[in-house]
Amino acid sequence: MTNVHHFHSEGLELVAHLEMPESTDEILPGVLLVHGFPEGPGGGANSAGTLPELANRISSEMGFISMAPLLRGTGESEGCFSLAGWLTDVRQAVSELNNHPRVGQIWLVGFGSGGAISICAAALEANVKGVGALAAPADWAAWAASPKRLLIHARRAGVILDPNFPKDFDSWAAELKQISAETAIAKLNDKSVLIVHGTEDDVVSSLEARALSDAHGNTDMRLIEGAGHHLRHDPRAIAVLLGWLDRQRRTGKLET
Repeated sequence: MTNVHHFHSEGLELVAHLEMPESTDEILPGVLLVHGFPEGPGGGANSAGTLPELANRISSEMGFISMAPLLRGTGESEGCFSLAGWLTDVRQAVSELNNHPRVGQIWLVGFGSGGAISICAAALEANVKGVGALAAPADWAAWAASPKRLLIHARRAGVILDPNFPKDFDSWAAELKQISAETAIAKLNDKSVLIVHGTEDDVVSSLEARALSDAHGNTDMRLIEGAGHHLRHDPRAIAVLLGWLDRQRRTGKLET
């Protein structure tokens, strides 16, 4: 069963795609699919365009309750992009899933910056069992080095439409240094972590995957030979992800 789900984060109304498997089970595993930063002019309008399809597959084939939120500034969700704001949105989406009467354990899966933010959120949310991060940066050092350029890019992408945002540019820019997946992942020793990266990623170097894996110490790291940055569209990467989720679901049942 598919439906559009609305929820609030810091007073902003956000939109999510919610998939419910046809099952008689009372309690089911939940997975949150987190999109990355949009590319190109107006990219914010369709930055999570194919995640509903993946949510449907995970729900119908694997029995997860799947939710793919549109973080602030993207699609029909209100607000403007900020890194701390996106982290808050993901944490609020975790709470939404956690409050669903049929959701038991929760996993996060993110792509690009969404993968890094998922790692950061998992470090703050005790009820998250594990994280799958695909093509995720270890930090936002490249953005932090030129925040004004990022602001211009965000406006072109359509994730910042308010000409007066941010009201405090220095604070907005400081978040790019304060939030780090490489720092957060060290706090996930009790959670399962999957790191997937393409060897030919020209947006986020595969060295960042190794940095994340080393900072955690016990990840399941998979390098996809010849793959670029857009792993959502690489069937090998998705096969790795689905296999990991299936193992998580079966292991989770044994623990409950």
